Amino acid sequence: MKIRKFEELKSWQKAQDLAVIIYSEFGTLRDFGFKDQITRATVSISNNIAEGFDRNSTADFCRFLSIALASCSEVRSMLYLSERLNYLSNEKRQGLAEETNEIARMITGLIKYLKNYKKTTNN
Repeated sequence: MKIRKFEELKSWQKAQDLAVIIYSEFGTLRDFGFKDQITRATVSISNNIAEGFDRNSTADFCRFLSIALASCSEVRSMLYLSERLNYLSNEKRQGLAEETNEIARMITGLIKYLKNYKKTTNN
C-alpha cells in the first residue's frame, strides 16, 4: 500500500496526539516561556513530517524527518526539566517521554526505509 498523504503516516498521527496532550498538560502553566517552548517544539514534530512529505525529493523528506527527530529530542529534554521544576510528576513525565521515544523510533525507521529505498531505486 502506497502512502498518498502525510495524514496516513503513523508517526505524524502520533506526533499530533502528543501535541494535544502537551497542550493539555501545560495549557494553564504560568511559566509562559517554558510553555511556549515545549508546545512549539511539539508542534514542530508533526509539521516537519508533513512539510517533508510534500517535498519533491527523498533527500528533502529525510532532512525534514531529521528536524522532526531533533524536535522530538527537544520535547523529551523539556519533559525532564518539567519534572525537575515540579510541573509534571515523575510518572507523567515517564509516560510522555516514552511517547517521544516511540515517535522517534518511528521517524528513525522511516528515515532508514527511505534511504534504503533510494539506494535500491537508483541502481
